[in-house]
Amino acid sequence: MKLNKRQSKLLNILSTQKWLSRSQIIDSLKTVDEEVSFMTVNRDLSYLLNLNLIEKHGNGKATSYRLSIKYNLLRNINAKEYYKKDIDHREIIERFNSNIFSLVQNEILTKEELSELNTLNETFNSNLKQLSEVIRKKELERAIIEISWKSSVLEGNTYTLLETETLLKDGIEAKGKKKEEAIMIMNHKKALEFILQNGDQFTKLNVRIIEHIHSLLIDNLGVTKNIRNSLIRITGTNYKPLDNAFQIKEALEQYCKIINNKTHVFEKVLLTIPLISYIQPFEDGNKRTGRIIANALLLSHNSFPLSFRNVDVNEYREAMLIFYEINNLSLLKNIFIQQSRFAVENYFKPKA
Repeated sequence: MKLNKRQSKLLNILSTQKWLSRSQIIDSLKTVDEEVSFMTVNRDLSYLLNLNLIEKHGNGKATSYRLSIKYNLLRNINAKEYYKKDIDHREIIERFNSNIFSLVQNEILTKEELSELNTLNETFNSNLKQLSEVIRKKELERAIIEISWKSSVLEGNTYTLLETETLLKDGIEAKGKKKEEAIMIMNHKKALEFILQNGDQFTKLNVRIIEHIHSLLIDNLGVTKNIRNSLIRITGTNYKPLDNAFQIKEALEQYCKIINNKTHVFEKVLLTIPLISYIQPFEDGNKRTGRIIANALLLSHNSFPLSFRNVDVNEYREAMLIFYEINNLSLLKNIFIQQSRFAVENYFKPKA
């Protein structure tokens, strides 16, 4: 795909997802030092339409343009630039976008990305075969500890990795920490152990199994189980999820259908991490549920686990909020691929 600087600026102007007329686009280009004729803009718009980067609405003078929703899903986003605008001045999709499911039906990983992930998985399985049963069990224990720790940290838990290891191995809680923090971590272990014992239940997802994993993760934390029937707000964004239990369940069923129809496990996993959280089916624990279901999918397909151990907490949260606000997956995709590399490099690896 070849774009000149002017066409790139034009796409950037349309990045708010608002419909703009040709005259509005010309005026906006002037503000970024691009003096262009009506004919030049027409040529650029036709070119971008042919590439499916933008879409148009209306006819004649009433014609307006915006980025195509598919392009917006995967286009590169600069988080630092995005967050220069505060929460009340960002142009976002404030309500749940029901078109999200038709968008993600298409391939979201390139051939090159899938090739790399498949190669990583082959390396993982090759490494696994070289390990004794004793070492496998030790590595599995280590992975469970680190997944439980980092997933909890991403939710604000203050346990260190060493404190988490002591808790999960010896049952000793860290001094000066809240009881709920220990419960959160232990619930992660309980959910992961259920997955390991019942892997066949995750080869085809359904609402019931997602609800069960959620119930394990929030047990004894004062969180209501099952699909919510009330409005919730998400800290740091003006995005408002669905607030009707029937619509929430329907969205969760659509999510399951999309995931079950996907050919590649890595696309299933990449979509699971943000989509369960975007739907927000539960009163609390949605992101935790997404990460653990993602690992359930990986393990049920004989793939490496994802601990997110070295992911930056703020980068992860910013990537999730960008998906909520403008349905863009690029930052989460980068994190997913980076963490896949990290997993194969750090877990179940034979000594050199």
